[in-house]
Amino acid sequence: MSIHIIRTVKELHTWADDERRAGRRIAFVPTMGALHRGHTSLIEQARSLSDSVVTTIFVNPTQFGPEEDLTRYPRPLERDIELSAQAGASVVFTPSVEEIYPAGFQTFVDNSGAALNFEGAIRPGHFRGVVTIVTKLLLATKPHIAVFGQKDAQQVAVVRALIRDLNMDVELVVGSIVREPDGLALSSRNVFLTADERSRATVLSKSLQSAQRRVRSGERSSSELCGAMMQIIESGRPTAIDYVAIVDPATFVECPTIEPASALAILAVRFGTTRLLDNAALLETEHPHE
Repeated sequence: MSIHIIRTVKELHTWADDERRAGRRIAFVPTMGALHRGHTSLIEQARSLSDSVVTTIFVNPTQFGPEEDLTRYPRPLERDIELSAQAGASVVFTPSVEEIYPAGFQTFVDNSGAALNFEGAIRPGHFRGVVTIVTKLLLATKPHIAVFGQKDAQQVAVVRALIRDLNMDVELVVGSIVREPDGLALSSRNVFLTADERSRATVLSKSLQSAQRRVRSGERSSSELCGAMMQIIESGRPTAIDYVAIVDPATFVECPTIEPASALAILAVRFGTTRLLDNAALLETEHPHE
């Protein structure tokens, strides 16, 4: 399948305007590249819901903290373009940093609420960078649908609030986490794991599965569930456990007990130098179409 490569916002505006005038539905899938099966599943889902899919490939510097190695992030652009085309994207938007943040850039979007805890607390400024780039990309692509992945659950909550609070005329769709056969959630950062770290990291999905089983058996105490998850994770000898918690998926406020509206187990754990995120709904309360 042929694919159109666009590198400037002006050209993307023209393309999006033409698509909308022709009555075609546009879906938008934002990525930072280094695509894997999780990303391509989102593109495929977007394709099933629209006439044209824009995949953005942009490593956003404003969401990286001073201690995070922006230059280390993988950038296999040619491969990413090929995978986007195979998954059904019509356009790949791959701008330069200067195109997105030109000289004199001074306007950022900020937020609070779901952005304050966990990733927001550990990575100050991260979500400010996320909501700024998401806003800019939504304005550039002019989509009817935006597809995000559930693996970054807190990002989903923050983007949902952004769309709601700023009255954006776009439908948010959340794609399921894609996992390896042994349960490890697919991530662009998995390539940095050694073979031993990769094997030990399977305790993350095992801990989440254990929590789900306990809830099905009647356990409702978040502290009991988190304690059991910690034991399983610690058996994998992680370098550090940043957090293990059970939160309301909309607000990311911790919940003392499992309630129908507060049933998301989340974790962030380091193996070697690689930081991995994962999560799982403990009760069937999520609504992927907003």
